[in-house]
Amino acid sequence: MKGMNEQRLTSKGHWSEGEADSEAFGDARLGRRFAELLRCFGDRMGATIPFACQDWASTKAAYRFFANPNVEEGQILSGHFEATKRRYASYDGPVLVLQDTTEFTYQRRDTHAVGFTKSVNSGRDEKGRLRHHAVCGILMYSSLAVTTDGLPLGLAAAKFWNREKFRGTAQLKRKINPTRVPIEAKESIRWLDNLRQSLNLLGQPERCVHVGDRESDIYELYCLAHELGTHFVVRTVVDRLAGAGDHTVAAEMLDAASAGEHAIDVRTDGDTVERIRFDIRTKRIRVRPPIGKQKRYPCLDLTVIHAAEIGTPEGRKPILWKLVTDIEVASLDEAVEKLRWYAMRWKIEVFHKVLKSGCRAEDAKLRTADRLANLLALFCIVSWRVLWMTMIARAEPDADPSTALTPSETAILDRLVPDAGNRGTGPHTLQFYITKLARLGGYLARNSDPPPGNTVLWRGWRRPIDIQTGVELHQGRTCG
Repeated sequence: MKGMNEQRLTSKGHWSEGEADSEAFGDARLGRRFAELLRCFGDRMGATIPFACQDWASTKAAYRFFANPNVEEGQILSGHFEATKRRYASYDGPVLVLQDTTEFTYQRRDTHAVGFTKSVNSGRDEKGRLRHHAVCGILMYSSLAVTTDGLPLGLAAAKFWNREKFRGTAQLKRKINPTRVPIEAKESIRWLDNLRQSLNLLGQPERCVHVGDRESDIYELYCLAHELGTHFVVRTVVDRLAGAGDHTVAAEMLDAASAGEHAIDVRTDGDTVERIRFDIRTKRIRVRPPIGKQKRYPCLDLTVIHAAEIGTPEGRKPILWKLVTDIEVASLDEAVEKLRWYAMRWKIEVFHKVLKSGCRAEDAKLRTADRLANLLALFCIVSWRVLWMTMIARAEPDADPSTALTPSETAILDRLVPDAGNRGTGPHTLQFYITKLARLGGYLARNSDPPPGNTVLWRGWRRPIDIQTGVELHQGRTCG
């Protein structure tokens, strides 16, 4: 598949060199410091700043870098964005731009220095009244570009923000109808901003399909996508007005004919695989904007897809997916394709998991929101790399190992891990060495095991790095 082998590593090269733009900072010293920090955290994923930097001088320089008022997360991600653009240009076919919001929570004495994310129920007081407290932290809204096979090309947009003072949504609804508030006055504007930023970076909007969950069921987003000539697949939560405005989408879908059935295997909580059948209905519907915004936004012709589970067992709610897309769907196969595209949205959830569990982003001790955002931006690049290594071995198992590993790294893996027991992978292929790397992280490589995942990869990655450092010291080379 074209575009998979766009990056090859040399014996002296490091993957971080292709993801860092040293000129983005204006000051060459800041650019060099960032390149060094990206390399350190890439080699010591999940480490604290002192452990990643290894000595006091480098640690102090790292703290100064993250606290520098001239350093912003956009500069840190600039090189990665450009690398994403190159990978996107080298790949043929539609690309899914997965969108989601995640939050990073912290415990700080000075909560206002970091900001707030949400209000949570903290139990009842002595008189039985509910108590609430605001959670300290940062929110991140990101757009991750992936191929239809699930290979992450990289971030296309990312925004960090916090709230100086939290206001509950329920409290606001008592004062004003949220559908009458302009999108520019809501946090939801970030969905539109990221869509624009993604398209400005990637280009060729007709190739992009923006995929979002129910949080992105925003009519303004649909209108902007239509205006910019791009596409979307979104899981809906709002039952919008349809046709002439005298009924809703749900009412019109009751009359939609079944396009056929489709079956998938789902792993249950008991770690068993269950075969589930869905009845799929599709219909092209004239969808109207909210009543308070009908003078500002036009009606849109959209395709609505409903996938309802057939024969739900007792004790479990039926599975029901309701999707909306601007793309016309003329057959069962095309409807199933859109369902698979939406299912691919799980990749961004995995990306956030790598950020929090692999990089341990919520363990950071930096004191202010600006410093934390800079550190999180760097962690985003490292997390993408782990996710990319996991998926590239599945997308191109027979590719050359230099796609992801240097010759010295493959030589170390050959010395550390025996060739036997690698799940029948082709000898000296990319999957062969990724499996070896995962085995260092606890992957057993049994015939019944699924392909290695992100967790065993980030665990296994540290050992070859430490050994490589020892080799360089033995050869008299400086390192660190």
